[in-house]
Amino acid sequence: MITTPIEGHPQRNVIRVELGHNVVLRDMSDDERHELLSHLVVVDAAKGDQLLFQGVHEMEQYFVLSGVLKRVVANADAKEMILRFAAERDIETSYAAWRLNQPTPYSIVCLTKARVAKLPMQIWTEFMDRHPRFKGVFEYEVMRLMSEVMAHTITLHLLDAPGRVHRFERKYPELAERIPKKELAAFLNLSAETLSRLKQRGKI
Repeated sequence: MITTPIEGHPQRNVIRVELGHNVVLRDMSDDERHELLSHLVVVDAAKGDQLLFQGVHEMEQYFVLSGVLKRVVANADAKEMILRFAAERDIETSYAAWRLNQPTPYSIVCLTKARVAKLPMQIWTEFMDRHPRFKGVFEYEVMRLMSEVMAHTITLHLLDAPGRVHRFERKYPELAERIPKKELAAFLNLSAETLSRLKQRGKI
């Protein structure tokens, strides 16, 4: 991974525009954006790079500029479950764990080559305290993401295999063609063979 301050990044002008489209940052004033930019660094990461490790207390806030990330939880036997994907204009965060003073309950991994802007969670929370309207926007988005993860977990129990695939394609059409089939199968708690077989039989 390569980490660069925004002002020193060769594509800093593009990055500023991309940040302006982020779901949490898009309504910022010029002064607010200038203040935040001074704290952000850009991470250019390869597929498989890990941005956040499960079980740590050192946390950061991420704004996705390009590529796809996955949120993954693993048990003691190293069996993994993918909780969600995040792409351009989205965020990734461990804010709830930060507020509860708990270690991170999951990892954040680059599913593809990716670029994110990040800052330490402490600095992000201090920024929000100075600009309370963003705290409301951000916390709403965090709750929406938590609700999304819960709905996905319930889906794994209530829907059959074709139903899980159809729900994903309906809810996340922009990701359907970008997620490798092996990763999509893992997210839907299916084997890659089952996913392929469903496709061959015309059920998805």
